[in-house]
Amino acid sequence: MKSYLSLLSLITTLALLHSCHAPHTYLLEASKEAQAIYRIMPPADLPIEAAGNAQAGFEYLIYGDYVGNGIPLEIFSKLFGQMEDTVLRRKGDNANMPYPFNVFESYYGEKVVSGNCFACHASSIDGEVILGLGDSFGAFNKNRRTATAILNWMVKRKFGKNSSAWEAYREHGKWLQVVAAATVVDNPGVNPALRIEESTLAYRNSEDLSFQPNPNFDIPKRAFGANVPALWTMQKKNALYYNGMGRGDFTKLLMQACLLGIHDSTAARVVQQNFKDVIAWIKQLKPPAYPKAINHQLAAKGKGIFEDNCSKCHGKYGKDAYFPNKIIPLDEIKTDPYYALYALQSPANEWYNKSWFSQTSPKAYSQPSYGYMASPLDGIWATAPYLHNGAVPTLSALLNSKERPTYWKMQTEDAGYDYENIGRRYIHKSSGIGKKTYNTQLPGYGNQGHTFSDSLSLDQREAILEYLKTL
Repeated sequence: MKSYLSLLSLITTLALLHSCHAPHTYLLEASKEAQAIYRIMPPADLPIEAAGNAQAGFEYLIYGDYVGNGIPLEIFSKLFGQMEDTVLRRKGDNANMPYPFNVFESYYGEKVVSGNCFACHASSIDGEVILGLGDSFGAFNKNRRTATAILNWMVKRKFGKNSSAWEAYREHGKWLQVVAAATVVDNPGVNPALRIEESTLAYRNSEDLSFQPNPNFDIPKRAFGANVPALWTMQKKNALYYNGMGRGDFTKLLMQACLLGIHDSTAARVVQQNFKDVIAWIKQLKPPAYPKAINHQLAAKGKGIFEDNCSKCHGKYGKDAYFPNKIIPLDEIKTDPYYALYALQSPANEWYNKSWFSQTSPKAYSQPSYGYMASPLDGIWATAPYLHNGAVPTLSALLNSKERPTYWKMQTEDAGYDYENIGRRYIHKSSGIGKKTYNTQLPGYGNQGHTFSDSLSLDQREAILEYLKTL
């Protein structure tokens, strides 16, 4: 199954959604100009609503056509055959699809296959797939341009350039080519969601979202990847993304993968209405409970230490729960700054704020900040690796920066979860060489910062770690 999905990702995982290694000093220079404006911009008080139907939202996620287009079902089946959906246990054509993919009818009336939201927002621990958990096994550091070109050739050769099947696929094939060329990141496990968005917006008319052959803006060469957050943390947020740049209506912010294939803004409006139900499903999503024994006496001690040292940013949990939605400036958090600094200058910001997304009701807009939002910690034990760029493999290492490996390779899911240090099992490496090695020396992927707990004693950190298992 794993080898199958790995091969599949070379072609289709892009539906949801080279760089040199020299430091980009222009980013740092631009940040100085932005500091006065974006120093700390607390998100507006716009919590998500649960006005929709949760069950309908789930059905839409696993059967829906929100990506709009995809690979012809006939080609997909020829390449990969049929596989039973043992996770979602769907019906119809989807019964023979792995859970991260949907079969649906495109705008042109053709049956197609494309990735669904769980291609990125589901992962497994000890063999159990957890819906809503961010996937940390992506391989976006591999070049997919050749695989995408071969796929496009196969579709054209099979159906002919004058066929309805090619017409149905043509624009989607263009998206895949653009995205494949622009989303190669420097490390394994991270997801180039921001770059996928930029790549799709570049070829959309801002008013009606129709496809256009010439780009609205140049797409920068370097792509910065990020750790995929757990969906259930969204319940407490009033802005999305690591720097809080996603403001306003959450239905529009969450549906942006539809730009890989939807026909125009009329189709986008249908998706937006259905995402009211998707948000209702997310609102009732619960993080997985820690499956091992917990020392509750130690955890109680850890709660007090946590609330004294961590709650001003990460909030409180339990009876007096609250979440501050606080953005921490870069010179305070001191984690790798490149993702936030790049987002401040993304060419997509201006397009987005003049587009259908922000100019029609309900409105969404992009407002990046000079910092990162402290995340809710619900289910944090399961969400390894840590930091916005996934540079730290375990919670133990997050709490003690001296434990953080410089070069490391995540073991496969079959290796099991590390319940002692809380995180993914990994192997120390002597260098950053290798596509499966995480290199924290690369710009955008540093493991520095968030050292607030370094000053605590070993016993205090162990108590906090025990408490975090309870969230």
